[in-house]
This record gives sequence, C-alpha cells and structure tokens, in this order.
Amino acid sequence: MSTTSTPVEKRTGVQTLTLIVISIAQFIIALDYSIVYVALPSIGAELAMNGASLQWVVSSYALLFAGLLLLGGRIVDKFGGKSVFIGSVLLFGLASLLGGIADNATLLLLARALQGIAASALLPSVLALLSQSFPGGKLRSNAYAIWGAVGASGLAAGVVLGGLLTTLSWRWTFLINIPLVIVCVIGAVRTFRNKNPQTEPTTIPVMSSIAGTAAILLVVLTLTLLADPETSAGLFWSVTVLAILAVLTFLFNERRSGSPLIERPLRKLRALRAGTIAAGLYMASVGTEFFLVTLYLQEQRGYSALAAGIAFLPLAAMVTVGNVVAGKLIVSNSVQRVLGLGFAISAGGLLLLAVSLGIDNFWIGLLPGFLLSGFGHGLIYTAMFVLGTSDAPQESQGAAGSLITTSQYVAGGISLALLVLVIALTGPELGYPLAFGINAAFALIGVVVALTLKDRSNAT
Repeated sequence: MSTTSTPVEKRTGVQTLTLIVISIAQFIIALDYSIVYVALPSIGAELAMNGASLQWVVSSYALLFAGLLLLGGRIVDKFGGKSVFIGSVLLFGLASLLGGIADNATLLLLARALQGIAASALLPSVLALLSQSFPGGKLRSNAYAIWGAVGASGLAAGVVLGGLLTTLSWRWTFLINIPLVIVCVIGAVRTFRNKNPQTEPTTIPVMSSIAGTAAILLVVLTLTLLADPETSAGLFWSVTVLAILAVLTFLFNERRSGSPLIERPLRKLRALRAGTIAAGLYMASVGTEFFLVTLYLQEQRGYSALAAGIAFLPLAAMVTVGNVVAGKLIVSNSVQRVLGLGFAISAGGLLLLAVSLGIDNFWIGLLPGFLLSGFGHGLIYTAMFVLGTSDAPQESQGAAGSLITTSQYVAGGISLALLVLVIALTGPELGYPLAFGINAAFALIGVVVALTLKDRSNAT
C-alpha cells in the first residue's frame, strides 16, 4: 500500500530575505506616522511651535504620503519595484537626517513633507515586490500576515519608541531611521531581482496627483481652522471655498481626463473597492486611536513621554498578535469573515475605552480597551490588504496597494482633524469619550461592510 504526500510549500532563501527587507521598510513607513506623537510637546517647546503648527508635523507626512501614493504606484508599475524602492528609501533617509538636525519649524516641516513624498513611492514598491515574490497560495497569505504584523505594529511601536527616544531628545525620533534605511538599501541591492518594467507607452498622471493632493490638504486645513478659535471668518471661508473647488476640480478631472489618477479598470474590481472602503474605516477607527490615546495620557492623565510610551506596550503587543492570528484565520476562513471579526472586536475595545476613561486605575480603566482594540486592529490590517489586492492583475498590484493605503491615510487625516474638532468644541471631559465613541461607530460600520461582502466571498 503506497501513500502520496502533498509537498509543503516553503519559502526559499531569496523569498525570506526579500520579506525581511520589505518588512523593515514597511516598519519605517508606519513607524514615522506615529513616532512623533509623544515628542510633539518637546518639539513645540524647542522650536517655538504652537498647537496648530504641531498638528502639521503629523499631517504634512500623512497627507503628502496619501496624496501622492497613487502616483507612486503608477511609477512603480512603469519602472519596476527594485529601482523605485532603492531611490525612495534613500530619500527617506536624507529627509530623516534633515529632520534630526532641523533648528527651526520650517526645516522640520520640510523634512516631514519629504518623508511623506518618499513613503508615497516606497510603499507601492514594497507591495509590488511582495506580490512579485509571493504570487499566490499559502505562502502569499503567510507573507502578507508577516508583512502586515510588522507594518501594523510599527504604528503602535512608533508611540512606544517615541516615548523612549524623547527622553534623550526628540531628534532621535528622526535619526533612528538612518540605520534601518542603510539595512534596506544593502538588502535591496543584494536580494531584489530586476523585473522588466512596462514597455508600452504610459502617461504618469502628475497633474491629477497634484490636484488630488491639493484637495486633501485643503479639506484637512479647513477642519483644522474650524477647530482653532483664533481663526478669522474671512480666512476660514476662503479656505473652505478653495477646498470645495479643489475637490470638484479633482473629480471633474478624474471623470474627463485621458490619464486619470485612479485607473478606470481598477475601479471595476469589486474586491479592491471593498478593501479600499475597509482601509478608510480602519484608519477612522483604530488607526486614529493612537493619536487620541497619546493626547489623553499626556494632557489629561499627566503622563510623561516615557510613561505614555510604556503604557502603549500592551496595545502594541496585541496588534502584532492580531496580525499573526489573522494570517492563520485567513487560510481556513473567508477573508471577509476575518475582516468583520476584526472590526467587531475593535468596536468593542473602543466602546470600552469611551466608557472607562473616568476610571483612574490604568489596569481596570484603560488596559482592557487597549487589549481588545489592539487585537482587532491587527486582524483588520492584514485582512484589508489580502482582500483588496486579491483580484488586481499582477501588473497593477502596485497601483492597487497604493489605492488601499491612500484611502487609509486620507481617512486618517480627515478623521483626525474631525476628532480634534470634536474635542475643541466639547471640551476634553466630554470630548475624549465622544471621540472614542466616534472611532467605535466607524468600526461598527466596518462590521456592516464586511457582512455585506460575506455572500461574495467566492468572488474575491
């Protein structure tokens, strides 16, 4: 009697090294979105920056990153992942050095903007290399789970590391990137393989990208001005009108242009549309939770930067656990089910935080909400990328991944400005519970979206 065994898929050495390098790059991208949070008071004190300008230390990175991501995806699809990866990670390193030595607010904001521009090309190159190296099957799911675990934990770890590094100097929140960048460059040169770029004529939609970025920046600026009591009515309405015009111009251009920013074939992909919606709801819920928690701990609880960073350790750990579990669940369950579970758990954790802020004891008041929302965060992060890229053709993986992340960070910028506005209008005592409640509401919408996709699981 003979038995036939099915060979178990294993990563090759090249695949393993590729996964390590692109995971480090993804960690840098996520880390630098949140690492400056707990450093903001120190930055403001040293560089004489007020609250309004400090918000742009976060937003100038996030919004330029989001606004230029689709352009970055098209560049990757045209020129290949390896070349764009090396160029963008080097620019990121130079921008980090500039931020670390900046002696005034203008240079610091310029450094953050350059980091955002570099990340907008680095992220789609990472996604394209990931897809190229792991074209399908269980290896692909496992690779996305590992990559997702590193990326999602980078958001949480950014706050932890930010607290630790700020005790030395806020400048280390920038300089910490340089050794990671060096590792990425060496690894890319030695490991990545050149892929033939597109040979057919392709127009890169630079003007469409500029129009979209301007629209995003102006919308967030409008919300920022609305939250500032010192804003004059004339300035507010002027910026509001410009924001409306910018959005209409972008939409008109996307409808009529021969080279739209969002390629028309991509708009027809059902799974990509679902992943894009999920990414926006993810950032509007658990994605902006980090900013709220950081402000709350330091402004309302009186935590130092170090103490705030340490308080984030359980949250960071659960994000990583959630990513690992998501990778295992997706193998045996529909990705829509995992996505819905992640949103449901996140909603429970955020609601728990909203009703427990009045409890002074950290272990009883904040920790349970941190653990639940962190675990749900990890589930969502991996599931939304696996879902969103599942029906995109190989040659458009860079653009598809960029569209998902664009939705993520655009939603993050807008929802962050909205939450700051809510706290400013209602006061911190009511504002913080209300803000966490709004986060939970977005997570519940995510549950509804995932449930509507359940019957379409075979299509994705």
